[in-house]
Amino acid sequence: MRVILASKSPGRLAVLQRAGLDPEVIVSGFDEHQVRDPVPTSLAQRLATAKGETVVPQLEGDFVLFACDSVLEFEGRAHGKPGTAEAAIARWQIMRGRDGLLHSGHYVAVRTGDDLRSACAVGSTKVSFADVSDEEIAAYAATGEPQRVAGGFTIDGRGAAFVTSIVGDPYNVIGLSLPLTRQMVIDLGVPWQSLWAPTLG
Repeated sequence: MRVILASKSPGRLAVLQRAGLDPEVIVSGFDEHQVRDPVPTSLAQRLATAKGETVVPQLEGDFVLFACDSVLEFEGRAHGKPGTAEAAIARWQIMRGRDGLLHSGHYVAVRTGDDLRSACAVGSTKVSFADVSDEEIAAYAATGEPQRVAGGFTIDGRGAAFVTSIVGDPYNVIGLSLPLTRQMVIDLGVPWQSLWAPTLG
């Protein structure tokens, strides 16, 4: 059974690889700007589902497919990737010393023979940000890291030093909750351990 990750996120790929899977990466190419939703959790789920449903028709044979999308809920609004250094700086000047909720939408599809099944779920994790200085914010934006990730931060890179605490699944902050994904796979009739890549030796 093929294991597919419908995401170009290196963080999500690394999470699955460290968990023993060896997924093929097929980027959906879905235009995220097509989806608008004022509810952050709903937005994350709709984006993940759209990405997954874009890739499924391209596949043949048996497979398990994972698609995810993350947004940061801050002050009741959804925030995606800042995109520019200026936007990342402005975002951090507001977030520092405060809390946000990182929501990751998960879409899992399983095909065995002619049977295609899918499931959707959202994982949410509370993140507390350090009261970082203007100099730290500028230096962080200069690395280019916050521009490329949902919410303008990550815990598997330079931004990890600017996160003081996490309540919930840390993998969800990286973009893919392993416990949630495992349960979704099981609910779709596939043993999680059957997805592990063969070990050497």
